[in-house]
This record gives sequence, C-alpha cells and structure tokens, in this order.
Amino acid sequence: MTTGAPPRPLAGMPLAVRRGIRGVLADIDDTITTHGRLAPDAYAALARLKEAGKLVVPITGRPAGWCDHIARTWPVDGVVGENGALWMRYDATRRRLVRAYAASEDERRANRRRLDIVAARVLREVPGCALATDQPYREADIAIDFCEDVPPLPRAAVDRIVAIMEAEGLTAKVSSIHVNGWFGRYDKLGMTKRLLADAFGVDLDAERGRFAFAGDSPNDAPMFAYFPNAVGVANVRAFLDRIATPPAWITRGEAGDGFVELVDALLE
Repeated sequence: MTTGAPPRPLAGMPLAVRRGIRGVLADIDDTITTHGRLAPDAYAALARLKEAGKLVVPITGRPAGWCDHIARTWPVDGVVGENGALWMRYDATRRRLVRAYAASEDERRANRRRLDIVAARVLREVPGCALATDQPYREADIAIDFCEDVPPLPRAAVDRIVAIMEAEGLTAKVSSIHVNGWFGRYDKLGMTKRLLADAFGVDLDAERGRFAFAGDSPNDAPMFAYFPNAVGVANVRAFLDRIATPPAWITRGEAGDGFVELVDALLE
C-alpha cells in the first residue's frame, strides 16, 4: 500500500538539484530498456553521462552472467546484480573484472540446492509460469518468469509465487517481468552502498542527495524510499499501489524513453 506522496513531474526538479547530481543509478529492465530491447538512444544516454563525468551504475535483478558482460562492455562504472547479491566492475588499468558477493561461495553453493527445490514447487503449483531463460547464468537466486517469455499471468498468480517463496524462507521481490527469490536479507540498496564505498570511496548516506536513481517496479522500492531524487519512468504507475514510498519524480516517457528524458534533464 502506498503511503508516501505521489511522484511529481520530472520537469519540476530544480535546476540546481539537477546540476548537483554526481551519479546516476538505474534499473535495467523497462527502465533503461524498452520491451526487452536496449535502444540506441538509451545506450547513448549512458555514454553521455559517462562523458559528462557522472558515475553510472545499473542496479538490476539480472544474473551474474549478464553483469559480467555489462561491466566489461557498457559505458558504466560498475553494476549491481541479482537484486543485490553481487557487484562487478571492470578495472581497465589492470584489465580485469573485479567482483564482490553478499554470500560466500560455499553459502551460494548450498543455497543453490535449496533454491532448486523451491523453484520446482513454484512450477508445480503456479500454472503458466516458468524459470526465467537467464536462470542458468544466476549465482544466488531463482527468477520465475510471469510475463517475459510466457503469456502474462494475473496478479493473483504473481502473488502466489511470492507466497510460496516466502513460505520457504526466501526473500521475494517482484520486477516488471520476474519474481526473484533468494536466501538472505540483502537488497539492491545495501549492495549499492557497498560498491560505491569499496570502489569509489563514496559514503552514500552522506551523499545520497547527489545521486539520482531511476526505476520502474516494486523491487526498486528500497531505492525509491532512500533517494530524495529517485525517479520513476512513467510505467511505474502500474505498480504504485505496491510501492510504499513512491519515487519523488516521474518522467513523461515510459521505459527507455523515460530514462533518456532523465539524462537530458540532468545534462541540460
């Protein structure tokens, strides 16, 4: 249930605030991408932020395998993946990928066996859902597809997936396409703080007013609540009744168009 004030149009963000933004953190699916595709103007927007000297970090529920690729090849400073299970960044000076995890390798291996059991139960009990096609590239969670590569399921089915995961002791979060579940209490925000502190010496608690976060769905809720300059792309409206503290600002455009709108506003 929403308890915070409704988001305000991004056009109303004061110019002084926009010019004071040091870094941009952004969800990927249906925030940077649109209908699963990374449009040229959205990719170019990432590059424009980097060229302007901003820290740029995608914060995603996508798997470790994707994060390896993103950290190495996108114009970004790092990436937080699997809803906070890990961060990765490419050290161009040393020509190597640097990574950190919320859980040890032994813990991840033990959890994988338990996660597979929960996934099998979900697939048995919720008709129409499926393991996400990116599941083989995940290290710390399960992702249940309810509308990416399967026909969209009703909200009741999504809620049932969440209920099964929680009954099995998992943390469950709903994105625009998947329900992700994992053992542990980490989240996107905690791992974002860790990445910025470890890699860039940023005390996010002291500097959160100088970072913008962009997102679109309930799994972004901790970020929306934390950042005074959190921005929802327009398609977040479909989920506002499931986000306790909505983003402070909202774009006119949806998904990647909204992300480009945000970047244009920050670089004005």
